[in-house]
Amino acid sequence: MWAAAAATLRLFPRRWLCKLGAWPGRGGALRILAAAMLACALTTIEARAQGATKDLADKLTPAQLATYEAHRTARDKFERQLKYYWHRVEAKRDARRAKRMLAQEYEAQDYIAQQPPKFAGPELPSDIAKIVEAVVPPTPQPPMATVAEFLQSAKAQYGFVPTLTSEREFKRRYAEEALAVGLTKDQVVRIYALETGGQGTYDMQSGINPISKQGRPISSALGYAQLLHANSTSELVKHGERFARRLLAMAAAPGTPPDRARALTAKAAIVRHMHKVARSIPNEWSHHMRFAGTPAGFGIHALNLDADVGPWLQVLKLKGLKDAAAAAGRASLTGAQIELMNLAGPRTGLEMLLPVAQTMPTSNFFSAGGYYRNTIVRDKTAAELIRALDERMEVSMKKPGAVEFAQIFDEVARR
Repeated sequence: MWAAAAATLRLFPRRWLCKLGAWPGRGGALRILAAAMLACALTTIEARAQGATKDLADKLTPAQLATYEAHRTARDKFERQLKYYWHRVEAKRDARRAKRMLAQEYEAQDYIAQQPPKFAGPELPSDIAKIVEAVVPPTPQPPMATVAEFLQSAKAQYGFVPTLTSEREFKRRYAEEALAVGLTKDQVVRIYALETGGQGTYDMQSGINPISKQGRPISSALGYAQLLHANSTSELVKHGERFARRLLAMAAAPGTPPDRARALTAKAAIVRHMHKVARSIPNEWSHHMRFAGTPAGFGIHALNLDADVGPWLQVLKLKGLKDAAAAAGRASLTGAQIELMNLAGPRTGLEMLLPVAQTMPTSNFFSAGGYYRNTIVRDKTAAELIRALDERMEVSMKKPGAVEFAQIFDEVARR
């Protein structure tokens, strides 16, 4: 059976391997159960794949079947090489992590100097690919949550409905907050230009054109800084009580209309409740990621759309990157360097700025999934990625949204 299973896995490596799960590490009974489950899974896979193989044989001519097998053989060899490559990348990353804990400097041999391997063919002709897809259709991916779902969850989970405003007013508040915490116009507008293409709206979600509203979400990223839903949770854990107190101070300020004061007071109570919920889970990124994908996490993410809290939330995320750099001895950062920290994570972004890392492939600094998802990252060194970010920023800075944002920064600075 094992030989047959191996042949089956060779035919459909990615589709089926993910269903097998991990082998239990301890306990005799657990191992016996796992062995039984694995045998059952392999038998099921074998039966399904044999059926698929027969269906292919029935639908392909002998010449097409030979072409398919040649492609599959080459593809399997490539995937083994790719798996080995990323295994080496992870091993090097673990070694660098250990060096960092020991306060040791990185050296060239701590990185993989080669770019990831690429499939050299033979490619599967389109007519054969259509037949294969019809026999073994790809597993559909679950749809990404949308802004509408974030808003629905906010109302259902917390009774929260964001206060909306105009784009110009949201930009003004954003500029005020940024300048107050030491961020510059150039830094913030460049990040906005890259993250939104220079024309983003404050309710923009990644994958949706902010002008035509066409497209479909490709991530949970929202707003001018394109915060992920887990970022919103992390920032609320850090600053939630501060947000609530500031809302109360705004409500108590002289001249605040009674209706506005009541709304701010109610919003402060909601933010405190959200803060309590967010702090009920371990304060670790992996836990924030899992929580952020729940209705309770979706509801917190809707804070980005609020005219009062949204600018604070996003600006403080950027300030956190700036503070992390200052603590590491980098008091001055360009917009592209802050964006690098935003893209790769603060610690990894700072590592990519080190001289020894500048010539190394970007695959050293991203997971395989992150590397292939971000087209701007692929096939570059760390230095080339920074240049690419800068170049894209330069182009998008000329778009209407970025031009307006820069003008608003100037207006706020003159006051």
